[in-house]
Formats: sequence, C-alpha cells, structure tokens
Amino acid sequence: MQRNQLRRGALPRLALAALLWVGVGFVVGIVVDRQVLADAVPTASIPASAKPDFRLLGEAWHLIEKHYVDRSAIRPQRMTYAAISGMVDSLGDTGHTTFLTPQQVHEAHEAMQGHFAGIGAEVRMRGKRVVVVAPLDGTPAQKAGLRPGDIIVKVDHQSVRGKTLEQVVRKIRGPVGTKVVLTIRKPHGDHTTPVPIVRAVIHVHSVSWHMLPGTHTADIRIASFSQGTAKELHHALRQARAHHARAMVLDLRDDPGGLLNQAVDVASEFLRGGNVLLEKNAKGKVRPVAVESDEPTTRLPMVVLINAGTASAAEIVTGALEDAHRAKVVGQKTFGTGTVLEEFRLSDGSALLLAVQEWLTPDGHTIWHKGITPQIKVALAHKVTPVYPLELKKMSAGKLRSSKDAQLLKAMQLLRNNGQQPTQREASR
Repeated sequence: MQRNQLRRGALPRLALAALLWVGVGFVVGIVVDRQVLADAVPTASIPASAKPDFRLLGEAWHLIEKHYVDRSAIRPQRMTYAAISGMVDSLGDTGHTTFLTPQQVHEAHEAMQGHFAGIGAEVRMRGKRVVVVAPLDGTPAQKAGLRPGDIIVKVDHQSVRGKTLEQVVRKIRGPVGTKVVLTIRKPHGDHTTPVPIVRAVIHVHSVSWHMLPGTHTADIRIASFSQGTAKELHHALRQARAHHARAMVLDLRDDPGGLLNQAVDVASEFLRGGNVLLEKNAKGKVRPVAVESDEPTTRLPMVVLINAGTASAAEIVTGALEDAHRAKVVGQKTFGTGTVLEEFRLSDGSALLLAVQEWLTPDGHTIWHKGITPQIKVALAHKVTPVYPLELKKMSAGKLRSSKDAQLLKAMQLLRNNGQQPTQREASR
C-alpha cells in the first residue's frame, strides 16, 4: 500500500493513561489514524448559517479584551487555539479527532519517522502515577538504569503529582545533550532515587524479540507501527526460525498504533490472501484493503496479546488475525480506535486531525468505541508490569514461570504443545 496513512494510537484514555514515547511528547498520544499531509486548506468564506455563531465568538473575544482584569493573561494565540480545541471537543470524538499546534505537528511527523530527541522510554499513566512501561534498547533511559514498572515521582526535583501525562512528558523532553533528573520509586517500595539522564537523539526500533526461556516459542513485541516496522518484523521472524521457533507470541500490549500501511504489511506476514480491514466512508461505501501477499512469511502457531493500551494499527492487525482464525487472542479489551484521521493544515502551521473514514475488521466488526474483546480474557494485577523481550534476556525459565505476567503465561500454556521445552541436547546447543 503506497498511501502513507497514519493510524492514531496512543490515545488519551482513562485520565490520559496513554502510551507515549518520552521524547516525542504528547503528540504520539494524539497522532495516529492519519492520512499524509493534506494540502493546505484554503480560507473559505464563513457559511451563512454559521455567521451568528461566529458573531458570538467575536462578542466574547471583545468583552474579554475590554474588561478582563488580568491583562497579562490575554494571549490571542492561546485564546484562538483554545477556541479551536473546544470546537473539536464538541464533536464528542474524545481523544481522537483533535487539534494540533505547529509544534505538535512537527513532533508528530518526527515521531512517525522513527527518531526523536528524548531519553528513550515508554511511559503511561497508571491510576494517578506516571509509570515506565519499558526503556528502549541502547537509549539513555536504559543506560541510566530505568526499568519497567518504575514510578516517576519528580522531574527536575519538582513533583508530578496532579500533572497530566502531557505535562510530565513535556518536562522530560528537552534539547539533545541537556540533563534531566527523574526521581524514581520502585513499584514495591517507598524509597526514591534521583536518576540523572542526558537527552539524546533516539532511533526507535519498534520490533523486539527473544525466545521464551526453556521453550521453542518466540516472543515478538511490536511497540508501535512507525516507518520500517514491517521490515523489522520480517527480520525478527527470520531470526526466530533460525533459532528453531515452533510457535510464537505476538505482543501488541500497550501498542498505540501508527502507520496504516505498516499494519497492512505486518498482517500480511501471517495471512494468506483475504482482507486486512474494511474502510467505510461517510456515505457508507465500504472498500476492502487486501492482504499484500498470498504467501505469508510464517505459519507458526501463534497467540496475540492485547490490553487496553492496544489501539489503532495494533487493533487492525489483531482484528485481521482473529477474523482469519490465524491466532488466538489473549488479554483485555483494546482501546477502540476505529477511524482514519486526515490532517488538514491551518494557515499558521497548526492542523486539524478529522475522522473521515471508519475502519472495520475483515468480517465487518466495528472497533470504534467498542474495541476488540479477546477470545480468552486474562487481566493483569494492577501493579504488574508486562514482561517484554528486553526483560526476557535476563530471565531463566524458572524466573519466567514465577513472573506475574498472567497474560504471557497463558499464551505459553496455549502454545505448549508447539513451543514445548527443548530436549536436553537441544538446550545445550
């Protein structure tokens, strides 16, 4: 697929419990399900039916400028952006159709290219706490010792209590080469530790993998669907086969989504023919989006892991594999992102991301606001952090079995006959 449509993923959900790349900022939490840059939208005359409402806006603006006592608080651009955001919010497509400032547009485009400035960690809001989902391999966050489950208590010695995820992320971001100090508390302790980290340019590898210790099952995680994700997955699948994988887990938990063409290509790695999704426009016309190849890269038995942080492109892949009966789906209901966002640039470089198409699973199931319910429901305890491939590198088979990642353990159980433990001879190779 040549269209470079973007699928919205890291959406604000449950008090902004979104998955963000620290360094991309809140934009990764709003830019997914989006078509490539639309041409600049020409300024059109105000429709006659809207003139009374525009007059009301003008009246309110005039009254604020004339009478509001705190003169320093009157900032025209901020008022304009707030008004636009309010119009968008009134549509009720909360956390999806949205308004982006010029800076957010820039950061979003940068993020989708797979590189950005920051510390290199995935974070999300869990309850009222900002929690590290995972540091990325080779990044300042990993080198500084950040671990999954770490709770960020302060940024540069200032408490994050009461802050939104957007506010915290923006404080963590900063120019390359500068230092930020995160005060960290471990998930099961009260002691806090200051962790200084020097910001750098982060090159994102959205796919990671490792064999599950003591088995012939490959655990492959897709963290996001940015440019090159399908190619990274293809390489990981080849490596897994070289390591004699007999089964695999595709971990899409906390995957915010990304590029639509990457979702199609990823699903095509596992499917033989058929459709990846259906697109329905405002007139109700449905257009199928087909699998790219009739010959999948792998036919290994597989389980897909999902949770409430699985959104957008990750939901597309999950729905395609489930409808084709290609994989068992385990975990918790997904976020429920189901529209294509098209970007319309405004005159100052800001943009509106407007839902212009709805997408459905190949069997016609609606995902928007509903999500995908797994075939096998398994929840994680509130304080449990998923085990990702980065952590598997440090685990023995026994440590993995004693982990509290019930979703991954359930996937292992389902695949046991295929990804069975190796013989002693195989284990010694």
